[in-house]
Amino acid sequence: MEKFKKIILKFFKWTGISLASILFLMFIIPILFPGTISDQVKIFANKHLAGKLDYKKTHLTFFRHFPSLTLSVDDLILYGSKPFQQDTLLTAKEVAVGINLKNLILNREVKIDEIYVTDAYANVFVNTKGEANYNVYISEPSATPKDSTETGTSIKLDLIKFKNSHIKYVDHAAKILIDAKGLNYTGKGGLSEDIFDLETNLDIDKVDFSLDRIYYAKQKKLHADLITRINTNALTFVLRKNELRINDLPLKFTGFASILKDGYNLDIKAASEKTTIREMISVLPPQYLDWAKDTKIEGNSDLYFNVKGRFSEPQNLKPRVKVRLLVKNGFISNGKAPVPMNNLNMDLNVDLPSLDPNQLAINLKKLSFDLGPNNSFLAYVNTKGLNEMNVNANIKGAVNLQTMQQALGLKGIEVRGLIDTNIKANGMFSMDKKLFPKTNGYINLKDGFVKTKYYPNPIQNINMMANVINTDGTFKSLGLKLDPLRFDFEGNPVSVNADLQNTEDLLYKIKAKGVLNVGRIYKVFAKKGLDISGLIMADLSLNGRQSYATTGQYSKLDNKGTLILKNIKATTEYLPKSFYIKEGNFQFENEKMWFRKFNATYGKSDFALNGYLLNTINYFLERKGTLHGKFTMNSNYILVDEFMALKSGDNPNKSIELEYAKEENPKSSGVVIVPKNLDVSLDANAKKVDFKGLVLNHLKGNASITNGQIYLKNTAFDIIGSRMNMDARYKDLSPLAANYDMALKVQDFNVQRAYKEIDMVRQMATAAKDVKGIVSLDYKLKGDLDKNMSPIYASLEGGGMVNLRDVEVKNLKMLSAVGDNIGAKAFDNPDMKGVDIETHIKNNLIHIEKFTFKVSVLRPTISGTASLNGLLDIQVRVGLPPGGWIGFPVVVTGTQDNPKIKVFSKKGQGIIDALYNKKSHKLIREERRADKKTRKEQRKDKEAQEQKAKNAEQQINKDLKKK
Repeated sequence: MEKFKKIILKFFKWTGISLASILFLMFIIPILFPGTISDQVKIFANKHLAGKLDYKKTHLTFFRHFPSLTLSVDDLILYGSKPFQQDTLLTAKEVAVGINLKNLILNREVKIDEIYVTDAYANVFVNTKGEANYNVYISEPSATPKDSTETGTSIKLDLIKFKNSHIKYVDHAAKILIDAKGLNYTGKGGLSEDIFDLETNLDIDKVDFSLDRIYYAKQKKLHADLITRINTNALTFVLRKNELRINDLPLKFTGFASILKDGYNLDIKAASEKTTIREMISVLPPQYLDWAKDTKIEGNSDLYFNVKGRFSEPQNLKPRVKVRLLVKNGFISNGKAPVPMNNLNMDLNVDLPSLDPNQLAINLKKLSFDLGPNNSFLAYVNTKGLNEMNVNANIKGAVNLQTMQQALGLKGIEVRGLIDTNIKANGMFSMDKKLFPKTNGYINLKDGFVKTKYYPNPIQNINMMANVINTDGTFKSLGLKLDPLRFDFEGNPVSVNADLQNTEDLLYKIKAKGVLNVGRIYKVFAKKGLDISGLIMADLSLNGRQSYATTGQYSKLDNKGTLILKNIKATTEYLPKSFYIKEGNFQFENEKMWFRKFNATYGKSDFALNGYLLNTINYFLERKGTLHGKFTMNSNYILVDEFMALKSGDNPNKSIELEYAKEENPKSSGVVIVPKNLDVSLDANAKKVDFKGLVLNHLKGNASITNGQIYLKNTAFDIIGSRMNMDARYKDLSPLAANYDMALKVQDFNVQRAYKEIDMVRQMATAAKDVKGIVSLDYKLKGDLDKNMSPIYASLEGGGMVNLRDVEVKNLKMLSAVGDNIGAKAFDNPDMKGVDIETHIKNNLIHIEKFTFKVSVLRPTISGTASLNGLLDIQVRVGLPPGGWIGFPVVVTGTQDNPKIKVFSKKGQGIIDALYNKKSHKLIREERRADKKTRKEQRKDKEAQEQKAKNAEQQINKDLKKK
C-alpha cells in the first residue's frame, strides 16, 4: 500500500510539473518570440501583399484558439489590388494565424499552418473590364528555384475557419451577384500541397444569388458538406463529395471548376432527386414560404442542373446551362378549399447555349392540373431562339378563378370569374422577317373580379373576348380581335375595342373610352405608402392602315379623339429621376398627335410643350421606330446637372449599364444620355439654364434631337453679363463619356468676370487673370467630356479669334520679363486695345499666330506655342521706330509663372505635344519640353527616321508578295 501511494504521488507530482511546464511555456513563448513573429509577419505582408494592410493591434497567445499558438490581428482592414487601392477588400474583427511550434522553437522560423477569421466582411469585386480587386497576393516567380536554406515566414495551411462572416461577390463582367451572410466555414486538408483534398463544412444563414439581375435564390439558408480535390498548379477544383442543402431542398454536385487567366472553365452537374414538392417550394422567395406553411402540399419532384464550358469576357466565351424540373402527382389544398388542385404535373426543360438568349430553348413538355369536374388546364409549349423563335404550343383550359384561389389558399387577394382558353400555334416568329406562327385560338374572361387588402374597392365586371388567327405563317394573315375589353372601377366604366389585321401593313380599328385613376388602380395591387397617383381620360377612335401614314396618304386616316393625363409619373432607364406630367392634353388628328397643353417637371426643372408628334401609331407598331415631332418649349428653369445619368434620384428602374457604372464610379455624376429613338425639333425659350454652377439666362434658339445627338442652332443666351451666340452638337458615348463641338460668338464680355466664373477660361487662358476690360470672341472647339461631364482639355481641338476691344494689361509676367531684359518698362503696361489674336488648339498645345501691338514707341510681334499646363515657346520680334520695320528677336521659354528670356535669339526650345487616346478618353502622354540637340544629333535622328520608314516600306512589299 505504501509503495502504491508513492507511485500515485509521483504520478501527480510529474503530472503537475508537466502541466505547470506546459502552462509556463504557453505564457513564456509569446513573451520570448513576439518580436520575431511580429517582424516576420510584417515582412511577409509587405513582400507578398499588393493591397494595403491596416490593423489595430496584435496578440500572441495559446488561449484564443486553444491549443494552437496563434498570432491574432484585431480590427484588420485589407484594401484591394489595382485599380481598387482605395476600396476595402476585407475587414475582420479578428484574423488569427496558427504558428508551427517546432519550427518556431528549433529554427526561429514562422510557419503558418492555420487561419482563423472572425466577424469578417469580404467585398470581392470584378468590374465590367474584368479587373478584380482580390489579386492582392504576390507569389514568387515559378522559374525561381527554391532555396532550401531560406528562412523567414511561410504558409503551410492545414486548417481555415471563418466564423460569423459576410461575403459578397459581385462580378459585373459575368453579371453575377452572390451575397452570403452569417457564414461559418471550416476547411481542412493539406492546403499548402500542390494537390490536396479539402474537407469543407459550410453553413450560411442567408444567401442571395442573381444572374443578370434575375434572382434565383433570395435569403436562402444553406448547408454544405464537401470534399474537393484542389490542384493549385492548375487552379482546378474537382467536386468529389458535395452534399448541399438549400433550405429544405437537398442537392448533390459533381464535376470540376478551373480558374483561368481570363475567366473560368466549368463542368458542374447538380441534382435533387426523389424530393417532395414541399421541399422544392422551400427555395421560393421568402414571401411565398408563409403561404406554404398553411397549405397542404403533396407530390414528388426532381431537379437537374448542368453548367459546362468556358467563361472568358475577352474571348467572348460563355458556358452552356441546362435545367430540368419534374413535378409528379401534385396535390395542393388549403383547409377552407371546397376543391383541391389535383393531378399537378410538370416537365420543364431549359437549354441556354453560351448563355445566349438567341439560342434559348424552352420545352414545357407538360403542365397540367384540375380543380374538379370541367375545371382543368393543360399546356404544352416548345420554343427555340429569341429574335427568331420556333414555336410549337398547345394551351387549353377552363378554370374558375375563385376555385383556384381557394384551392391555393392565396391570401390578401380575392379573384372571381371564368377564364376559358384554347390556343394552338406552330411556326416561326421573327419581327425582322415578318413571320408569325400559324395560330388559331381565343382567351375569354367572363365576370372577372379582383380585390386586394391594399384597397377597399375592387376592379369588377371584367369581361374580355380576344381572338387570334394566322393562316399562312406571315404577318400578312395575322389578325387580333379584342371585342371587347370592359371593366368598372369606382363607378367609372372603361372599354377597349380593337380589330387588327395584316400586321405587315397593319389595318387597325381601335376605340378606347373611359377614366382610369392610375393611383387607385396601383393601390389595388401594390403596398400602401407608395406615392403613385394620376388620372388618364381617353375618348379615342383610331382607324387606318399603316402604309397610309408612311406614304403620305393622310386623307385616308381617320384618327381622332382626346387623351388627357394628369399627375402621371414616368421614368426612363437612362435618367436618375422621374418625370411628373402635371397635365397633358393630347388630341389626335389623323397623322398627328397634338400636345395642346403639356406641363411637366423633372426634379427642379420645368417644361411646357406645345406642338405635335408625327405618326405616333407607326412608332408603336414598328420595331425600333423613331418618334418625329416639332414643338415650342418654354421653361422657367432647367438644371442640366439633374439629367446626368449617375446622379442620385428616385428612379428604381435604371438600366444595368447605369447601375454598374455607378457602382464602379460612385463619386461620378456621369453624362447626359440622349434618347436614340427621337427626331424632334424644339423652339426653345428658357429663362434660366444652370450647368454645374454656370448660369445661362434668357436662352432662345432652336434645339433638335436626332440619332442620339443634340444640336443647337442659332442659340443665344446671356452669360456673365454678355449675349453669346452658339451652334453646338452633343453626343453621349457611354454613361461615363461624351463628345461635343461648338462655335461661339460673344461680343463685349468682361475678361475678369469670365476668369472668375468660367472654369474653362481659367484653364485655357491663365493669363486672363492679369487682363482687365472688354473683349470679343469668335471661336470653334470640339472635344470630349469626362465621367463628371467636365471638359477633357487634352482632347480639345479648334481655333478662332479673340479681339481685345478695350483692355488693360498690367504686369503680365511674360511681357514684364521681356521688358526687364531689354530695358523697356513700358512692357508692364502695353497698349493692346483693338488687337486681334488668332490661336489654334490641339494636343494640349495652343498655337499663337503672329499679332502686333504697341509698347510706347516699340512694335512687338508675338507668335509661338504655349501648353495648357503652362510651358512656353514664344517668339517675340521687337520692332523699333519708325514703324517697327527694323527690329530684333527675343525668345521666351520656361513657364508662364517663370518665363526665361533670350534676347537676339530666334531659337527657342520646342514643346512635344501630348497624346490622347480617344477610345479610352485618357491622356497617355503629357506634353513636355523637347530635348536640346546639336545639329549633328538632329541629323542622326533624321537619318534614323528615314531608315525606319524605308524598312517599313520593304516589309509591306514582302507582305504583299506573300499574299
